[in-house]
Amino acid sequence: MEHNDILRRLRYAFDFSDSDMSGIFKLAGHDISESSIPDIIKREEDEGYVETSDTVLGLFLDGLIILKRGKKETPDSVPAIKTEVTLSNNMILKKLRIALAFKEHDMFEMFRLAEYEITKPELSALFRKKGQKNYKVCGDQIVKKFIKGLTVYHRK
Repeated sequence: MEHNDILRRLRYAFDFSDSDMSGIFKLAGHDISESSIPDIIKREEDEGYVETSDTVLGLFLDGLIILKRGKKETPDSVPAIKTEVTLSNNMILKKLRIALAFKEHDMFEMFRLAEYEITKPELSALFRKKGQKNYKVCGDQIVKKFIKGLTVYHRK
């Protein structure tokens, strides 16, 4: 799924302003100006479109985790935030789950609100480590439906 689209959908779901988005990036140690936010949430066909990298989306999701859960205390020698080189849909879903402190029943509720059926084994398979027996690759549709459920939930 296009990272700009994910940022745009999350912004709408949580009703974040440019200032809020910039602040979330700052929580993760990434300084991005408010004036740059519209460029990273534009659609590909829009003028001034700037493709968002895995690193930038990862930093936003890490900032969202810090915003919602607080900063993880670590020794000085170990960085608190790890930036993934490649951000898969599975990792995006996992980071959203962590940020929102969602349990399994919360995940099912978001999918239900988006009118999407997912079974317990299917959901569990999305959060397994790659290479494990029952690991399942998370498709774009699953991420879209989850964010749609978040939108319905938060914008009631």
